[in-house]
Amino acid sequence: MSKPVISALTAACCSLLLVSQAQAADDKLYLFNWTEYMDPEIITAFEQKYDVEVVQNYYNSLPEMFAKLNAGGASQYDIIVPSNYYVPRLIQTGLVQKLDHSRIPNFTNVKAQFQDPSFDPGSAYSAPYQWGTTGIIYNTDTFPDAPRSWSLMFDPKVNPDYPFAIMGDGQVAMGAACAALGKPYDCDDLDSWRDAAKLMIETKHRDNFSGFSDGTPALQQLARGVTHVGMSYNGDYLLYKSEDPETFAHLDFMIPEEGAEMWVDSMMIPSQAPHPDLAYKFINFILDAKIGAQLSNYNFYASPNAAAEPYLEEALRQPPAQPTEEEMKVLRFTPSLEGEKLQTFQQLWSEVQAR
Repeated sequence: MSKPVISALTAACCSLLLVSQAQAADDKLYLFNWTEYMDPEIITAFEQKYDVEVVQNYYNSLPEMFAKLNAGGASQYDIIVPSNYYVPRLIQTGLVQKLDHSRIPNFTNVKAQFQDPSFDPGSAYSAPYQWGTTGIIYNTDTFPDAPRSWSLMFDPKVNPDYPFAIMGDGQVAMGAACAALGKPYDCDDLDSWRDAAKLMIETKHRDNFSGFSDGTPALQQLARGVTHVGMSYNGDYLLYKSEDPETFAHLDFMIPEEGAEMWVDSMMIPSQAPHPDLAYKFINFILDAKIGAQLSNYNFYASPNAAAEPYLEEALRQPPAQPTEEEMKVLRFTPSLEGEKLQTFQQLWSEVQAR
């Protein structure tokens, strides 16, 4: 056998191997999501419907997700689920691709208020996944007459003794401080930030400040009595309460009347997603009425899907899962920051953490 023939056969074999590997890879969807944010039964149903495998990877913070995408993740994942104030940053850095809505027929199920969000006009790049609020969780035995106010954390006259924690997400924490000072929760001017940073530093130095604690850890501290006031998400609170009603009987969730965060987590397709066709199928699958309800019933967060409402559990149709009209008036999206504004904020937040 001559050398050219051997080379040709080798090339053909290699070509077939590469095709085989590519076909195998096409049978997988790579999902990059928050931890414990997806019903395993939904994944199984999607895999069975499309005869594919879903490979799930997780992140615990938006900076972690953003860093991984920047380090090559934009070509490794098919779906990511960022929060609203990171959506513009992902668009501007070219890490995500524009959506073809003709490939997402179930997008018509989305509630009107989420079809044209301020952070992504016309939902050009994102489709809503879940939404919720960030508020105060407090011990009702300790504070039977608690004011519906951030003063429970930021005013030493209202809470001089009992341990409390503040969320470690800089923008959310500073937004709370802005609201406590009578400014808008979504403040984004330098003077407001400076005032909020000063209040944060003063608050950190109080004897009953127990530190920064996010979401689930904050709820665990409250359940153990380590803290008496903290910040967390309405869905996490409802989930923990359903799992341990006795422990959570003395804990309640509130939206401070000065204003608080409303957030939306959205599905986006990275700019170099290896399997965009599957990504579109997945987005459309999640926006199905019954699947959308199943997701919310699992997570205990509100659904952005109007068609899902008839299938939602009763607890998800009332506060705190569904804010009241009065609460909706004071809820705001955390602002998206870029360029010099982002750098300025990061410097201020670093100062708060260091002092």
